[in-house]
Amino acid sequence: FLDAPDRVVAELSELGRKHGPFDTLVHAVGPLVVKQFAKTTVDDYREAIEGNLRSAILAAHFALPAMREGHFGRIVFFGMPGSAETRPFRGFSLYQAAKSALVAFARCLAIEEAPHGITVNVVSPGDIRDKSIDRAQALERAARNPRGRAGSYEDVADAVRFFVAAERDFITGVVLEVTGGLQTAQD
Repeated sequence: FLDAPDRVVAELSELGRKHGPFDTLVHAVGPLVVKQFAKTTVDDYREAIEGNLRSAILAAHFALPAMREGHFGRIVFFGMPGSAETRPFRGFSLYQAAKSALVAFARCLAIEEAPHGITVNVVSPGDIRDKSIDRAQALERAARNPRGRAGSYEDVADAVRFFVAAERDFITGVVLEVTGGLQTAQD
């Protein structure tokens, strides 16, 4: 199935032709499927698994050969809070399953690719409701997390920048939650 035509591979191939081989892959895609399991459909399952797990596997499969050849690579996948421990949240059965499988994939990949100078890590953003606000705007908005403020795209980007830096060659297989300290779902 890895060789099957796929939009992910097609788009990565086009980018590779235009810009050369990749040494960094940030997989920050995947649909959020939230509904109680009793109300889910086969299409919901496909959307959660294909959008969050299969697309990550295809992207890694595409990018890794050039990283191995260059003896350098950084891969960052996006999980969700609790995906490293399979911590349950009501209504997230399919999404959590996909993200927990993604973490397992990332950790296995981390140990397999480490000898090639490639690190594989996961950033798990918390409840970043408004994805367009910066940190200054987030500081002005209250939120129900221990930090007491909304999260921003800059908070998440800082974690990604940390993992993709060349000097981070000794940090691999890590899941970093960017949640403002939130440990459980708030109803």
